[in-house]
Amino acid sequence: MVTFSIRLFGDPVLRQRAAEVSSVDDSVRKLIRDLTDTMPATGLGLAAPQIGITRRVFVWKNQDDTGALANPRLLESSGEIESEEGCLSLPGLSFPVRRAQWVRIEGLDESDQRVVIEATDLTARIFQHEIDHLDGVLFIDHLPKDLQREAKRMLREQVMGNIVETAGSGTL
Repeated sequence: MVTFSIRLFGDPVLRQRAAEVSSVDDSVRKLIRDLTDTMPATGLGLAAPQIGITRRVFVWKNQDDTGALANPRLLESSGEIESEEGCLSLPGLSFPVRRAQWVRIEGLDESDQRVVIEATDLTARIFQHEIDHLDGVLFIDHLPKDLQREAKRMLREQVMGNIVETAGSGTL
């Protein structure tokens, strides 16, 4: 079992658009296993850029609904719902985000077969959040400007707190 460090806000890889995969081959299946192994028990989804790999692949789990997609693409969406959202790459932050309540997406499954998936509510939110990661978009980008400023202030304070804490421990 291989686990990777999750990249945090400020890492440039989180703002890059991930590259399409040509097919779901053994290297992509290994990436899917690595993402699955790395995703914490509390996580609902993890995209390859969050572990520093700029490929269009993500995994998800929502209770018994789990899976992985390569080259996911949003085909259709409807409705709107606002709910608290957080992110493994922005630990400790949670803000209300408006997302489509229903989505239809397509992508390649682990067998390199094109699949179309319809999802509602939390699973639809997970899909939109992870596809955003593959496009270099973070959930805070969906917030009104005043909340974006607040989120970025909180993130800067976290980073500064970590720097002070590390410096005080005598460890570099």
